[in-house]
Amino acid sequence: MKSDRLLSILLLLQTRGRVPARELAERLEVSPRTVYRDVESLSAAGVPVYAERGRHGGIALLPGYRTDVTGLTTDEARALFVLAAQGAHTALGLDDALGSALRKVMAALPAPHRPAAELTGRRILVDPDRWLSGPRPAVDLDDLHTAVFTDLRLRIRYRHSGETRLRTYTVDPYGLVAKAGTWYLVADRRARPQLFRADRVASATLTDAPVRRRPGVELADAWQQLRQQVEDRPAGVRVTARIRRERLDMAVRILGGALTGPPRTGATDGDPDTTGDGDWAVLDLAFPVVRAVRQLLQFGDSLEVLGPPEARRMMADAAAAVTAVYATDPPPA
Repeated sequence: MKSDRLLSILLLLQTRGRVPARELAERLEVSPRTVYRDVESLSAAGVPVYAERGRHGGIALLPGYRTDVTGLTTDEARALFVLAAQGAHTALGLDDALGSALRKVMAALPAPHRPAAELTGRRILVDPDRWLSGPRPAVDLDDLHTAVFTDLRLRIRYRHSGETRLRTYTVDPYGLVAKAGTWYLVADRRARPQLFRADRVASATLTDAPVRRRPGVELADAWQQLRQQVEDRPAGVRVTARIRRERLDMAVRILGGALTGPPRTGATDGDPDTTGDGDWAVLDLAFPVVRAVRQLLQFGDSLEVLGPPEARRMMADAAAAVTAVYATDPPPA
């Protein structure tokens, strides 16, 4: 198309300087006459381009002329250098490619935009991992990465949480998702969407059968459906607890997924603040099973479960079991 040719001519002239019309014609696969007509169109549009005849002639731009052919604004250029998921590039083996790409983008940016983009890369850092998340198991994404681009069905050997044995599934992959530093394979199994943690995939083998995705469903659609299923999962047990105010911020960070509403702070008629001085905040929590409330033991005597009664009994039994462990001398190492 003519617009593409005009842009190509402009890029070549900015990069090469003076270029013979015949060379431009060969590169663009048109006649020299067409090249001269295109030069006239650029000139009519205000581009300072001119042609020189003779042995050393050619087509050139006036010295010092450059245009922002990328169309990038300053904010768009800065956005390219805020890497929101650096760990993703590492896991996919794309760190070197990313660095190379950014260097090329930097070179192509108009000079006025380069300082802001370079400064953004030095001043903004996004770490996708949570605090105190601990070391993560090694994840080999090579086979999964290959699978999502080949459009073939995938046979995986997978270990579910809390199980030791491996199960074998044949799935239809949509793609890979990095969520809070954890990689997931999003795939259909028997025409229904399912999440598979990449670090629990023991092996992955491509089959010869083409993938069978649901018509019209893309990765983003499948991920949204699965995410909603996780977040909207009904809670089996609703728990009310109180926690000392000085431990509240930490509790919110650790228990964020179990909270059903914002903490209730201050001494109000509805808050069971037995101290009467506002030193406690009340948390409304939801757990899939009663046994799951045992994780609240990590807050020691800074947290007390107020109800329901079966949750208090579970906490009392768990605390008693821990006490029994430490009531006697430890066995020989």
